[in-house]
Amino acid sequence: MYALTHCTLFDGNRLHSNTALVIEGERIAALVPEEQLDTELEQISLHGAVLSAGFIDLQLNGCGGVMFNSDISADTLDTMHAANLKAGTTTFLPTLITCPDDHMRRAVAVVRDYMTRHPDRVPGLHLEGPYTNLARRGIHPAAQIRALDTDMLAFLCDHAATIAMLTLAPEVNDSGHLARLKAAGIRLAMGHTGADYDQAMAGFEAGIGFATHLYNAMTPTANGRQPGAVGAVFDAPNVGAGIIVDGHHVHYANVRLAHRVLGKRLCLVTDATAAAGAPAGFTHFDFCGATVFLRDGKCVDEHGTLGGSALTMIEGVKNLVQQAGLSLENALAMASRNPARVLGLERHIGMASPGRVANLVAFDAHFNVVTTVVNGQFSS
Repeated sequence: MYALTHCTLFDGNRLHSNTALVIEGERIAALVPEEQLDTELEQISLHGAVLSAGFIDLQLNGCGGVMFNSDISADTLDTMHAANLKAGTTTFLPTLITCPDDHMRRAVAVVRDYMTRHPDRVPGLHLEGPYTNLARRGIHPAAQIRALDTDMLAFLCDHAATIAMLTLAPEVNDSGHLARLKAAGIRLAMGHTGADYDQAMAGFEAGIGFATHLYNAMTPTANGRQPGAVGAVFDAPNVGAGIIVDGHHVHYANVRLAHRVLGKRLCLVTDATAAAGAPAGFTHFDFCGATVFLRDGKCVDEHGTLGGSALTMIEGVKNLVQQAGLSLENALAMASRNPARVLGLERHIGMASPGRVANLVAFDAHFNVVTTVVNGQFSS
């Protein structure tokens, strides 16, 4: 049992000063005014850092020089976790993009086994594709985009406990299939879609409750008569969204607009690739058969198509504050509390308050991570 002191503490809703966070075992035991701490309790000073629940990334293709699609293994997940900790991320959804059925089956098996050992680190798998719109595929391999067949529908439903999120395009999927996936317990997200407003709303009615990388690879609001998929997300009362805040994927004005409309339903995601947190000298990587280059902080193929990002969560929080102009509280909520709510885990992780798992990040005034706490274990 110990206390973290001398910090500005974000509990998931508001900032506190002169407040210590007490950890007992793997969980947060209490928030206590520092002057009321038991003098015999071990105290660790954070020297004025900001302390928050650890970040939760709902869309992580890779980082630290590795891609999950390229090596679907526990070793890859361990490498991603180690890179994540340097950027304050304690929980993530490994994301497998459009690929063959046997790769999807392997990913489910690998993540299922990994979850049994590290449930707070990886609460599930994010399948991004292959049931999307070819016209909005982005860098996803065209040859692998396909319809959902009955065998894979049954497989996905049978393994819903492992699949935390499935990104698909509503206009190319049967509404009955969507309803069955939702009933099985899979969180459905709209992405890589050419849906118009009505098609998107029909998808929400059938069970879609989230939008993958808002604004990107979906129909925009073209004019007052054509709200598009983006307009449908803004108009639907219970649909959340992830957004990539790297300055390349979305204009910061659109980040502010999305937050103004969606509020607590908006989540920071990285859509990161091997380039995020990669070793020095890293220049390119394979993205499902396409070579993607890291150029001026942007991940692009030979045609200039964006291929994920090099963003980390702490960089995203910094951009939300310094570039998009959000408050620190709102930025931290987008990185921790809001994604926990999307996953239905807000009573377990995502907030620095009593009873939650002690997964925490502390960072300085320049948004440099100074320490993380994982399942109550402090690392300096």
